[in-house]
Amino acid sequence: RTVLAYFLRDCGFTGVHIGCDSTSCGACTVIVDGKAVKSCTMFAVQADGASVITIEGLAQGGKHHPLQNAFHEAHGLQCGYCTPGMIISSLALLQNNPDPSEADIRHGLSGNICRCTGYQNIVKAVQAAAKEMRSQPQPAAAK
Repeated sequence: RTVLAYFLRDCGFTGVHIGCDSTSCGACTVIVDGKAVKSCTMFAVQADGASVITIEGLAQGGKHHPLQNAFHEAHGLQCGYCTPGMIISSLALLQNNPDPSEADIRHGLSGNICRCTGYQNIVKAVQAAAKEMRSQPQPAAAK
């Protein structure tokens, strides 16, 4: 009966944040078999045998993922609590739509809440990362 978010945290994946336990905030977002899911209401057993990507799986070879760099450079974070979920949701969006419009980005992140920012810098970060990711092939995130 363990929820995936708590299971992942117990395994040391502390970038999976618990904000609401009701899928309202998006801080616990992970990618399971290519789809962004809120891990606070998914049982760990439901992910058995699945590919699960957390924020910890994005950096490769000591280099941050373009989304991580873009969030830093565009000041798309303040306190940082929502940032892992925002970045993972952004990754899922860009995997399905490598050239999203501003409206696409806002819709793709509509399940993620940030109490600190006005979202504009988050949108700018996703736009910058999308451009960077389109310009060069990126290795798949670690699982």
